[in-house]
Amino acid sequence: MNFKELIERDREHQKKNNFEGTFLEYLEILRNNPELAKLAHKRMYDIIMEKGFEVIKTEDNPRIRRIYGNDTIKKYNFFKDDFFGIDKVLMKIVNYFYSASMKGEEARQVLYLVGPVGAGKSSLVEALKKALENSGPIYTLKGCPMNEEPLHLIPKELRKDFEELLGVEIEGDLCPICKYRLENEYNGEYEKFPVTTRNFSIRGRRGIGVVPPVDPNNQDTSVLTGSVDISKMDLYPEDDPRIFSLNGAFNVGNRGLVEFIEVFKNEVEYLHTIITATQEKSIPSPGKGAMIYFDGIIIAHSNEAEWNKFKSDHTNEAILDRIVKIEVPYCLELNEEVKIYEKILKRSNFKAHIAPHTIDMAATFAILTRLAPSQKVDPLTKLKIYNGEEIVEKGTTKKVDIFELREEAGLREGMTGISTRFIVKAIDNALSSSEHECINPLSIMESLIKSIKELDISEEEKKKFLTFVQDTIRKEYNKILEKEITKAFIHSFREQAESLFNNYIDNAEAYVNKTRLKDKATGEELQPDEKFMRSIEEQIGVSESSSKGFRTDVTSYMFYIVRNGGKIDYTSYEPLKEAIEKKLTASVKDLSRIITKSRVRDKEQDEKYNAMVQEMKANGYCDYCCDVILKYAANNLWKD
Repeated sequence: MNFKELIERDREHQKKNNFEGTFLEYLEILRNNPELAKLAHKRMYDIIMEKGFEVIKTEDNPRIRRIYGNDTIKKYNFFKDDFFGIDKVLMKIVNYFYSASMKGEEARQVLYLVGPVGAGKSSLVEALKKALENSGPIYTLKGCPMNEEPLHLIPKELRKDFEELLGVEIEGDLCPICKYRLENEYNGEYEKFPVTTRNFSIRGRRGIGVVPPVDPNNQDTSVLTGSVDISKMDLYPEDDPRIFSLNGAFNVGNRGLVEFIEVFKNEVEYLHTIITATQEKSIPSPGKGAMIYFDGIIIAHSNEAEWNKFKSDHTNEAILDRIVKIEVPYCLELNEEVKIYEKILKRSNFKAHIAPHTIDMAATFAILTRLAPSQKVDPLTKLKIYNGEEIVEKGTTKKVDIFELREEAGLREGMTGISTRFIVKAIDNALSSSEHECINPLSIMESLIKSIKELDISEEEKKKFLTFVQDTIRKEYNKILEKEITKAFIHSFREQAESLFNNYIDNAEAYVNKTRLKDKATGEELQPDEKFMRSIEEQIGVSESSSKGFRTDVTSYMFYIVRNGGKIDYTSYEPLKEAIEKKLTASVKDLSRIITKSRVRDKEQDEKYNAMVQEMKANGYCDYCCDVILKYAANNLWKD
């Protein structure tokens, strides 16, 4: 397709979707599709729901069950590509629109998002605004500055008849300008009033109004409700609609959305218009005109400090009573936090290679700063529990109730800490300063340390953050790296792990059932191999006295999986998986040390080293980061 064809096809599409006719013609269209007359909250709810949603069954997903228990979790497709780790927040937002679409009390209240900087408040509002822009045109009275619903033309005495004929509810009245035009241009013959279609537009200020914070010393409500055109005051009386310029945020946001940015930085008197706009669905007209009907979603957002200051003043109760407050905290799930950075990086123009675990380490730091201290577990263990991971300690899965941890932390957990923007800047700095177009966990840790030192925070807080990077995260990375290099070194790691697993299960089952094992080669019946089982169990601190219980737990769990139609492998039971991986790691530790440290290798060593490098490259490393990581491993792992 050439450029001309593309332009002409788009123009044809626009003509097809555009309508211009009389109110009578609009009524015929509406008779066939009553949904066209829906109110603003219903329109937004339908936009979200038409993308569909998925109900996550916690019983089918152990990780999700560990995070949410028996709660029902809905994942909305509308949000799935842009928002991560805030599923419950998104459910609250959708519930607000559902209640408001049913004309519940929420339809007359402000949706207020509060949370720390960089948590996603503005992005959520932006997503709703863009959805309106892409939702297709609405039918409006031609020339109306309020883009109002044409049904407002119908006189009050005929509305019930029209409602029955059309299958819709008619709400609202004509704006003063359209009322004047109806009487003076169309002699009250409303069936002849022209109707057209208009699209929502952020830049064009059609159906989407934005109110930034206003200078308290120079607040003018015309930003909200329009103004009087002074140049026409000599021509018309003060209450004549022809002198009105209905171009305020509420005027342009009618039938769509009005956003208040950092809402509570404005003086409270400036916000009083919100009260009538929500509760009475009307706003003042400029000058001495009558109230004007308003149908729109009002969304406000600010940080927590502004909210606390505003709500502490009892004189603000009237506005507070008209607010649905939804907290938008930072993400506290590691897997979901990683998705946030991956999404942002995909949208950037950086082309550098990113080594495995690089983003994970950055995300780990971010979440550690957001978690409240616990008396029950250390910060890293708490992070893993919040991520839905099973914690293995001394051969058993450590039972720590995530709900107890949340209760201990209090409601403000996730409302403080390092922002997503801070981490993204640190990643950008690492990418910008990379000479080899490659970043890895080591360069990210360096970038984080540098960024933390430049932070304008208390020395105590700075010291805590540096400890997270230099101690907690580095130790965790060392464990991950040791396991990864071992897996790369043992080419058939999975096969060897499965072999150890099957051997252990056979021996443990025979031990628990007090039976003998049959040698497949000789047919000889043998006693369970106690020495072999202990060599596995000792890897995770299972004592000799508790080995019987461990073996019983393992065999019972495997039987449970098989009975429910599942397949078992060495990863099925987390404590046993940990033990087998440690056993394999221990078995090659010395060899790995020799190979990674050796400057002069013999032929056999060189072959094994090169094979290990190839395996690591197959797992996502490039030549440069592979070399850097192996040198780091040689100097920091397997120390004598």
